[in-house]
This record gives sequence, C-alpha cells and structure tokens, in this order.
Amino acid sequence: MTTATALDIKVADEVWIATALLHREHPDQADFSVAEIMNRVRQEGLTETLRAGVQPHIYLHCVANLPPNPSRKRMLFETSKGRRRLFRKGDTYHPDRERGDIVPDFQRLPAEYAPLLDWYSEWSSDQIRKSLREDPLLGLRGSGKQIWADEHADEYIRRLREGWL
Repeated sequence: MTTATALDIKVADEVWIATALLHREHPDQADFSVAEIMNRVRQEGLTETLRAGVQPHIYLHCVANLPPNPSRKRMLFETSKGRRRLFRKGDTYHPDRERGDIVPDFQRLPAEYAPLLDWYSEWSSDQIRKSLREDPLLGLRGSGKQIWADEHADEYIRRLREGWL
C-alpha cells in the first residue's frame, strides 16, 4: 500500500488535516476561524509555500452546507460566518454535495497523518452521541411513560374519548 508524500497532497486534504489537528489540539473549541485554519495549514508546511487554493477551499470548496462551486466535498461545516469545523455524519449539507468526500483518501495521505482518520472516526461518533444527549427535544424521550403505567394504550385512548360525539 502506497501513501502520498507531502508534495503530492491535494489542497482539500491539506485543509482537512489542518482542521483535524486544530480540533485534536483544542478539544474545548467547537469551531475555528478561517484565519486559524489558514495559519495551521501554513504551520504544518505540507507544501513549500501556502498555495493560492487553500483559502477558497476553506471558504467554499470543502464546505458541506454551501452550494458546490465546483467541488462537492463535505469536509468542513460552516457554523457561522467565517467559522468552520470538521463535517460529521448527521450534519446538514447542500443536496448537490451528496456523496462528496468527507475525509481524505487514506492512500493519498502522508503516512504521518493517517492516524487522523481513526481519530476523526472516534471524534465524530463522540460528537454525535454528545449532541443527542444535549438535544432538548431528544432529552424528552421517555418522559411521558408514566401516562401509560397503569393502563393499556387502547384503554387510555378509549377513556380520553368518553363523552365525544
């Protein structure tokens, strides 16, 4: 199995790596500014110079909840104007980005970044579980079970309808 070198890396993958590293290094932060992601790309130095395509990828090409132009990637999610985080399953996205890449292809990643894919899988699953626990509507699950505690559902409905025309 061959993995890419830093010189072969796609701009979108470079953006994903930088954003993943920011999330891993700052687990208390929900999202990052475009400038923070750009700085992390620059700091990582995967290419000799910061490529011109990095900023458009952060602003548009990799952003799942924006119309594709032209890329259909779903690597980032716009949380508010100028703020991004990694996309995770369950996030909304523009319908024309269906089946767009969410993570880099393992074979196209420089070997030292391959463990980020496992980290992302766990991070994304943890974030989904956390959002389910914190969702106010989902938090109501099971709260009405005492209504049915003493009688069968059909009996309860029949009792409620007594006196109706």
